[in-house]
Amino acid sequence: MRKTFFYTTALALLLLLPGCKAFRTLTDARLKTSQGAPYELIVVCSQPMWNGELGDTLRSVLQAPIPYLVEHEPLFNVVQFTPANFKGMIAEHRNILKIETSEQIPTASAAVRYDVTASPQIVLTLQGPDEQALVRYVSDHRAELLRTIEAAERDRSIRFAEKFEQKELSRIVREKFGVEMNVPKGYTLAQQSGDFLWFRYEYPSASQGFMLYSYPYEGRESLSPEALLAARNRFAARIPGPSDGSYMTTSRVFAPVHRMFRLEGRAWAELRGFWDVEGDFMGGPFVSYSTVDAATGRILTLDCYVYSPKNPKRNYMREVEHLLHLIRFPGAAQQPAAAPAADSPAER
Repeated sequence: MRKTFFYTTALALLLLLPGCKAFRTLTDARLKTSQGAPYELIVVCSQPMWNGELGDTLRSVLQAPIPYLVEHEPLFNVVQFTPANFKGMIAEHRNILKIETSEQIPTASAAVRYDVTASPQIVLTLQGPDEQALVRYVSDHRAELLRTIEAAERDRSIRFAEKFEQKELSRIVREKFGVEMNVPKGYTLAQQSGDFLWFRYEYPSASQGFMLYSYPYEGRESLSPEALLAARNRFAARIPGPSDGSYMTTSRVFAPVHRMFRLEGRAWAELRGFWDVEGDFMGGPFVSYSTVDAATGRILTLDCYVYSPKNPKRNYMREVEHLLHLIRFPGAAQQPAAAPAADSPAER
């Protein structure tokens, strides 16, 4: 069982009462499979709260638009229920946010529990003395609250990939680049060469894909936006478009955004934007993650894209973003001192 934590107003994590674990140990085996779709969230609160300032604040946070998805898509699809209607299958949803107020609660805080009535499940509870205290809390800690729910979705995606790993494709990645990667079920190897792998996952009306490619590290500038973009276009051109002579490239209409972050101590450069097809009419969002492999003296890039012209792109994009967490470098090799430091954590 995953432990239960409390967030204080400073969001310091504290363990809940130990009795919770004893109870959960007896009931774990009887938990049902959770309900709901990825990135769907049930909010449990009174109707006046939902119609008031707290509801407005929660919607502005939970339904904020995701950048670089072409169409407007919210972070979460939110459905509200009153406490009286929170029962049955609704209480077995995968993502639940409960709102509680009482004059006996001195300060606003948040608590998170996992696998309470179903599995996998996260139940996040916001509690405070009154509505205004919770409005301030949500405004001050919006990033931490979003990361907590997103991490639960990400962990489910990772567990699925680990459970249904395609071992032959993972072996190809290991032999080609010297890193471990759990290639999830559904992907097929579409193309490979000495420094390049292209995997794709085809749906009836959508497509996901990712490239892994490697090239020499030539100092700090190798991770600059300009160098990463040039490398991306060079390798993306190997992916053919639907018509003769067409190929993937990076859109020139909207410049990609660049940031540095760390994941488990390793510095990564992220490039996020839109891809096009030179010589045809296709496109969609992409994100790439590049790092320095000190063992080989080369840049390793995971470059992910989504094509979904008729359907929402958010869930497809989140799934390919989670692929980064499936890559593991052997040992504890240090990166070159010239590798840039991160500006922000990798959690999204």
